[in-house]
Amino acid sequence: MSGLPPHTELIDGSLVFVSPQEKWHSRVINLILRELDRQAPAHLRADREMAVRIAKRQVPEPDVVVVDAAAYERPEPSTYYLPADVRLVAEAGSPESEDRDRDTKPRKYATAGITHYWRVENTDGRAVVYGYELAPASAAYVPTGIHHDRLRVSAPYTVDIDLTAIGRRPA
Repeated sequence: MSGLPPHTELIDGSLVFVSPQEKWHSRVINLILRELDRQAPAHLRADREMAVRIAKRQVPEPDVVVVDAAAYERPEPSTYYLPADVRLVAEAGSPESEDRDRDTKPRKYATAGITHYWRVENTDGRAVVYGYELAPASAAYVPTGIHHDRLRVSAPYTVDIDLTAIGRRPA
């Protein structure tokens, strides 16, 4: 959305101005983004802080998305992805976004048909990832796991992330 501060979201028709984030938030996003993109099959790419245009009044900006490579490469639209492009949304929690990340956004993403949702929370300085998958019959997310120290999943593709590596330089 042009003319607004960076990372402004549109949720339920209201503008949500995102507070400056802590170092942990930035570092966990960097790790998740880097590993998701590095481990992605050729037809998928990971991107950071790009809006998803769910509807006219619903344009959240997740921390990390995994999208079809064709959507990643196309020049337009340049400020958002469409829900059909998105395979996974990951949100790194912060105290000010807790309600949105646990309730509002997952409901919006599920209704839009985005099949996977990860919520990453800071628990005593350590990342804990709560994984969810869309249940087709209910169009709602169901839990797939809680991951401490290491995130290993097989969907939307095989991923193995050392969650203790937050802030470390890649090898």
